Amino acid sequence: MKAVKSLILLALSALPLAVHAADAQEPVTKKPNIVFIFSDDHSLQTIGAYGARLSEFCKENNITPNIDKLADEGGLFLNSFCGNSICSPSRATVMTGLHSHANGVMTIPGQLPISKDMWTYPQGLRDAGYQSYLVGKWHLDKSKPTFDSWLILPGQGEYFDPNFRSSDGKVVQTKGYVSDIIADNAIDWLKKRDPSKPFFLAVHNKAPHRPWEPSPRYANWLDDVEIPEPDTLFDDYSTRESPASEQQMSIGKDMGLSKDLKVDPKDAKNPNYTARNAEFKKLQPEGPALTKWKYQQYMKDYLRCVKSVDDNVGRIMEELKKEGIDDNTIVIYSADQGFFNGEHGWFDKRWIYDESLHMPFIVRWPGVVKPGTRFTPFIQNIDYAETFVDMAGGKVPEGLHGHSLVPILSGETPADWRKSVYYHYYGEPTHHVAKHYGVRTDRYTLAYFYDKNVWELYDNEKDPEQLHNVYADPAYAKVIEELKAELTRLRELYKDSDAIVPDFGKKKKKGN
Repeated sequence: MKAVKSLILLALSALPLAVHAADAQEPVTKKPNIVFIFSDDHSLQTIGAYGARLSEFCKENNITPNIDKLADEGGLFLNSFCGNSICSPSRATVMTGLHSHANGVMTIPGQLPISKDMWTYPQGLRDAGYQSYLVGKWHLDKSKPTFDSWLILPGQGEYFDPNFRSSDGKVVQTKGYVSDIIADNAIDWLKKRDPSKPFFLAVHNKAPHRPWEPSPRYANWLDDVEIPEPDTLFDDYSTRESPASEQQMSIGKDMGLSKDLKVDPKDAKNPNYTARNAEFKKLQPEGPALTKWKYQQYMKDYLRCVKSVDDNVGRIMEELKKEGIDDNTIVIYSADQGFFNGEHGWFDKRWIYDESLHMPFIVRWPGVVKPGTRFTPFIQNIDYAETFVDMAGGKVPEGLHGHSLVPILSGETPADWRKSVYYHYYGEPTHHVAKHYGVRTDRYTLAYFYDKNVWELYDNEKDPEQLHNVYADPAYAKVIEELKAELTRLRELYKDSDAIVPDFGKKKKKGN
């Protein structure tokens, strides 16, 4: 660890120096600023730099050039995972460095029980001398952010003309498109911040969350192209247990024509959707043809929302350069979980399956992360909080579930770094995905749907699309034994228990 710290200090020493401290004989090294850009439901397969299913399409159509540039100038993590693939729980985990059962936010709506006993990373940054600001989506119910100041969307927020709540108790009304407004506000804060102190700026995008409403400037962009379909668009779940067939997140049967795809009399008069409504009326697709048509409209709107996010990543980077602080600012891009872009016929998240489990995590850190690095260690969103504070030179309390990524970013992965990740989805009425927990290793995914008392096992090396549940195959008996032992170890390590499962009763929760 001393060697790692030495490397970091050596790298930072090459950066611009601060003014002489009043009581020091030598100049002190500036602490790095940190910008954390956190999008909602942005899948890594729609980021060009990741080389995933849609990455080549994204490159060819210039969808994520600014995010890709971050990865080229820094590095990305190939094995970045969440612990509970749903918005509020993931955000609570990022804030606290704790899995859902330990931070108290297991479902939506989720209120983070912030108290003197619930540490959050902005507190660690404050203790390290940082000023902090959050703008955008918070989505932790009535709990208030612990940043020095903030401007947040209430609940899910709106794509157009959204209202915000500010840290001084005001409701701020705005005009325009939400991704642009969030970036405008972030840039304005950068200009007005205290330049004598290092900063942490959290930019939380609403996009590309459902219902995927694009900016007018991209309303008809991609109209003339066809989005590649996943091979698993018509997965029949033939080897899976019952939960896969009982879900309500299929593009074909569950994606709404009106709510999600804007095929509705009121939208037929909207110039952004006139052609779409006319096409649907003409084609009247049914069965597989309807699923294919829905997929194209969904993915185009989704990517149009991503494009606006990427535009604003570029704007923020330009502002850092304009202010002369881009070389002393760490920029991180991530999302709150993965997302299904038609794989297995689905949209949304929630499952332990890879498209849902995988999260993007990209870090540009001049002087520390070698440009173009592709990191392979297993990381999880439990690691974010400690990483942020470690980057700032601060301290975290004992008992966090995560670990700082600074050693890995500096080129020295600890010998005892994790070889598996723990997952637990606690269920809730939306989309009817069954409660389950499991473990993901470099080769296998083991899941236990405990209300159904059924197991699934996937050999990700032989079956990367996770189509074949091999739990009943005798050839995997030894593997299952080892994975169950690892799952038990992780549940004991994190002190998760079957007793920690919320009871929803019959009242349906809103939001996802």
